[in-house]
Amino acid sequence: MMANIGKLANFLDESGNRIEYKGNIDKHVNIIFHGRNNRIVVHKNANFNFLDIEFFGNEGQIEIGENLGVTPLKAFLKVGSESKIVIGNSVSNSMVSTIVATEGCSIVIGSDVMLSSDAYISTGDEFPVYDVESGLRVNPAKSIRIGNHVWLARRSTVSGGANIGDGSVIGFGSLVDGVLPNNCIAAGIPARIIKKNIAWERIHLSLKEPFYKPDASAIQKSPYWAPTVVDSTASTFLGYEVDEIKIFSRTKLFIVNIWKRASSRFWK
Repeated sequence: MMANIGKLANFLDESGNRIEYKGNIDKHVNIIFHGRNNRIVVHKNANFNFLDIEFFGNEGQIEIGENLGVTPLKAFLKVGSESKIVIGNSVSNSMVSTIVATEGCSIVIGSDVMLSSDAYISTGDEFPVYDVESGLRVNPAKSIRIGNHVWLARRSTVSGGANIGDGSVIGFGSLVDGVLPNNCIAAGIPARIIKKNIAWERIHLSLKEPFYKPDASAIQKSPYWAPTVVDSTASTFLGYEVDEIKIFSRTKLFIVNIWKRASSRFWK
């Protein structure tokens, strides 16, 4: 049996699907329960402009914290069987974000996280892919953790297995599929660290005075100013530093490209 609810309010049906909420939101809300014993818990001070939730199985769970004082949340949330989405306090976005947890995995988003336009967070793919010899899945879903005070730039994607440390920034159009430390900028597909020991603030460069902010004296620092701490097992590989591996890889690629060009000219 499917339950379709158009209002965020306390709710319990005969299949054990439950909504726990003591606030009063009259914005666009659409909630669909397809299974049994699913649960939504929303803080009374949560604020939304758009909320579309769909449960595709049983025992799914969503928890949403308060976010007064920041841009109201706008999101598509989709949850599979025994899966979970947790959104912390003061999480905001500029346009609709999509967050999908499936196959018993969880997505945990910390507090004071900023999701830019078209951010996409998903524990797995929409369809299975198998190895033709072993028959095993090659794209299993994996849980995701996004730390506190993380900024996901426009069109960034966070996929299964991602773990982003507090205070970090993910660049435009990037794909995060692994572990990133705190207070770094990471970008690319897949995302890699391009700068460490950074701190970002919510104060808008153009809309908030002073209109020029050349150094930290122009702003009030948040609690998330900290040096980047990179786990030793993640920062080295086969005895090389990660930055050294990047340089070696680029040099190797350059040499291979030269060889290919020379070979193509020789065999013409």
